[in-house]
Order: sequence, then C-alpha cells, then structure tokens
Amino acid sequence: MEQGTIERDIHVNASPEVVFEVVSQPEHMREWWPDDARFESIAGAPGELVWRDGDTGETKTVAFAVVEADPPKRFSFRWCFTEPDRSGQALLVTFDLVPSGVGTLIRMTETGFRELGWEVAVLEEQYRDHENGWDHYMPRLGGYVARLVATP
Repeated sequence: MEQGTIERDIHVNASPEVVFEVVSQPEHMREWWPDDARFESIAGAPGELVWRDGDTGETKTVAFAVVEADPPKRFSFRWCFTEPDRSGQALLVTFDLVPSGVGTLIRMTETGFRELGWEVAVLEEQYRDHENGWDHYMPRLGGYVARLVATP
C-alpha cells in the first residue's frame, strides 16, 4: 500500500460557485463534515475544526489553516499539524472543482501522510482512518449540495 495520496471524486448537480461555498465556508462545511468549523476563507487564515463524540460528548479540536481560496475552482487547507502552533508538517486537502455538464466534478485529494514522520503502523492506521473518513464524508458532501440546491 502506498499511503501517500487519497483521492475521491463525486459529481454533483450544482454550479462550481455553489460547490465552492459548500467546501470553503464554515457554515456550510459543518453541515457535512465537522461538527463545528471556525475560519475565514482567505489564504493563510488559521482556523479550527471540531468533532464531538456522540456517545461521550467529548470534543476533539484540530488546527486548520487555509492554503488556497481560488473561487470557484479550488479550495485547499492544511490540517493534522505535527506542531500545535500550526508549524511543521501537515496533511494537505485540496478540493478541485471542475465544471461538468450541468454540474460539477468535485475532486478531493489529501496528501502528506509519509511526510509526517509517523512510524509505519501509525501511518497505516491514520491513512486507513482518513480513507474511511472520506468514504463517509464525500457522499455527505454530495447529499448536502443536493439538498441545498433543491431548497427554494
């Protein structure tokens, strides 16, 4: 297993402009991915993503930093930093939005796993967790976009 890059593609029946808002604005992002998101969609802006455990109520906050905001084509960010002050290595997530017929092809790419310096067992576990996570959240992204554009 390579454990270098995760890619997921989905097609949605919405314009790239709508999809860009969904992947780059905290109020939309929290509808399909984290329980809370706090950031500005400006390159270099720091932020946080928060997940709540439904059983225990405990929260996990992950540092986040916007890398690129190029509407309506691309939104990227770094997260899972090796240092708490958002320095050091981090994973890079990029959403590329490609017009396709009456909709948009959303290509999500996550890279940087090997660069984090994890031991092999940790690398394999984290990679698998992220693969499973995107397998869960990308369909939620598509479902949220469908509900959003269906709302009058």
